[in-house]
Amino acid sequence: MTEQPGLANDANGSAACAIGEEWFGRVVVLAVSGVVDMLTAPALEDAITTALGKSPAALVINLSDVEFLASAGMGVLVAAHDQAAPEVGFAVVADGPVTSRPLKLVGIADIVSLHPTLDAALSELGA
Repeated sequence: MTEQPGLANDANGSAACAIGEEWFGRVVVLAVSGVVDMLTAPALEDAITTALGKSPAALVINLSDVEFLASAGMGVLVAAHDQAAPEVGFAVVADGPVTSRPLKLVGIADIVSLHPTLDAALSELGA
């Protein structure tokens, strides 16, 4: 897995959000960890734009290691779904109270394909 340059940092200078990119055939998975809030969401947005620029067949955003998902991060997910070409598969991996619960509560789970595991997402996308 490759780490994206330009990790978002918190006030202490430590990484608050890390984003790794991994390919499974023509499916790109962005593994996000840490905090996704208004300070770190732009890094996620940049990673998504970069990944989509490589013409994947599908994009999976894996939030399994996210500790906090703010509304700014949820907005990035909706924008990424809208940004992806119609023929590009799009899925989000989120499970638990920190990620899937807020996505379901605000209705984003009705817009994006939400999966409890990476394997489930890759299976649906045919990777």
